[in-house]
Amino acid sequence: MDTLTEYTLSQSTAFQGRLLRLRVDEARLPDGTTANREVVMHPGGVGIIALTEEDEVLLVKQFRYPYGEIVTEIPAGKREPGEDPLVTGKRELAEETGFRADTFTPLGTLYPTPGYCDEVIYLYLATGLHPTEAHPDADEFLQVERMPLEALVKLALDGQLPDAKTQIAVLKVWLLRTARPE
Repeated sequence: MDTLTEYTLSQSTAFQGRLLRLRVDEARLPDGTTANREVVMHPGGVGIIALTEEDEVLLVKQFRYPYGEIVTEIPAGKREPGEDPLVTGKRELAEETGFRADTFTPLGTLYPTPGYCDEVIYLYLATGLHPTEAHPDADEFLQVERMPLEALVKLALDGQLPDAKTQIAVLKVWLLRTARPE
């Protein structure tokens, strides 16, 4: 046994909902003792930073119930079980913004809350944008906006862009375009 890894001894489902499941595990810790671990099981998601030829990013504003506020974000959505992340990204970009893209460049993955959730978010840069018809989900109320990439970088650095996937996508694209490390 190594000095960091925990091993699952048992698992039980405490809650099963439409979007997520809460699992309670008993785990053996590296020192041999045991502890309970609560794990939110989430199917994962995809975030798309869509960049226009004018260097503007397509954003969506929507009310986020857990925070009780309107949040500005890149378009994103939940993966269906077994769905390729790129398929999810293309669908969500069209549904939420009314745009499709010629090119999708992978920007990697992120773990938004690794302390208690297994969610993985895939990020893509979308370019070569063309209008199509937006059709958000029935329970999704969105306002689409455009903002210059440079202005979004400033908001992220000033702490005024609280959504993690949006911050990461914006800063990653900015760095890739301006100061790509060798």
